[in-house]
Amino acid sequence: MEMETLHYLLMKSHSVLNRRIVSEAGKVGLTSGQPKILEYLWRYGENNQKAIADYCEIEQATAGTILTGMEAAGLITRERREGNRRSLYVRLTEQGVSAAKRMEQIFRDQEELACIRMEREEIRQLRELLDKFCISLGCAEEANSHEA
Repeated sequence: MEMETLHYLLMKSHSVLNRRIVSEAGKVGLTSGQPKILEYLWRYGENNQKAIADYCEIEQATAGTILTGMEAAGLITRERREGNRRSLYVRLTEQGVSAAKRMEQIFRDQEELACIRMEREEIRQLRELLDKFCISLGCAEEANSHEA
């Protein structure tokens, strides 16, 4: 039997893992777009909407809609900075930090389940190979946009 294409395997893996993460996030009151934004803000701290959207691979307008919901839920605050009237800077509230910590555990648990049949060295190799794959696709330049 012939192995599936790389595109299909990446798409299928992402879809299944993402569905599981979104399902778990829903149990703690988060909508589908919120976990990745929480993760970004937890890892990198306060930043503007454009940098967040770029890192999360979503349109700025979509990020704005998600952020509005997160602000209403008390997970984030948005404010303008002196000298930069055009950009809103986003930061986690205490409630947002708590939600980000819960999501960090959900991400860890789901990754562990996804890798249950893999050895530690295989997981390390997979990360290394996916990193190279992303660099080949030009993801490195996009990922660096998280730096304000």
